[in-house]
Amino acid sequence: MTTPTAIRTDFSRIELVDTQAIDWIASPSGGVDRKPLDRIGGEVARATSLVRYAPGSDFPSHTHSGGEEFLVVEGVFSDQHGDYGPGTYVRNPVGTSHAPGSRDGCVILVKLWQFQDGDTAPVVIDTAKADWQAIGQGMERLQLHRFQSEKVSMLRFTDGGSIGLPEEIGGVEIYVLDGKLQFERQMLPKGGWARFPAGMAVTLSAPEAATIYIKTGHLEDPVTGPTA
Repeated sequence: MTTPTAIRTDFSRIELVDTQAIDWIASPSGGVDRKPLDRIGGEVARATSLVRYAPGSDFPSHTHSGGEEFLVVEGVFSDQHGDYGPGTYVRNPVGTSHAPGSRDGCVILVKLWQFQDGDTAPVVIDTAKADWQAIGQGMERLQLHRFQSEKVSMLRFTDGGSIGLPEEIGGVEIYVLDGKLQFERQMLPKGGWARFPAGMAVTLSAPEAATIYIKTGHLEDPVTGPTA
């Protein structure tokens, strides 16, 4: 099966995806599979995907002409710059290059061609060792990146609870790393991915302990990649 070139391209829609129900699709590099969540373009694309590296697999050295953002979900991801364990958040700005792989296998959440003009700061954060900030009873936040309207964080619900996100933030995108997350009557399990359009107020609730990756403020005028 080849990867479709247009997946969830309407950014005015609410998207709720249980990634555990999606089949892996082989990439051009042996041992590297992916689950595309949104995509505009072919092999060079504006894309959000889960990518799985089998033990001992790698991907050819390449340059990030549109920038790369990723979060290690499972295992250890490696390149010539180092090893990145579970929970490590990385931003490789436009023009950077690497030769990625994994000795023992890993899964990463990857976003390509989604950097705003002028966002040139490289980022490497081991979220397992970082200092989280309490933002209310039973909730903690770890800010990962901020540029103009875009904010990237991890939120931890230590014993359930809810958080409201106002409509002016310019869109919301989340990935459930642990636990479950509820939006209205919909429940997203571990591995759930959601995208909410700009101009929409969102309330997220966790019935029990949960951890999520969350990006806001980036969908008012989304970067649409090399085919735009």
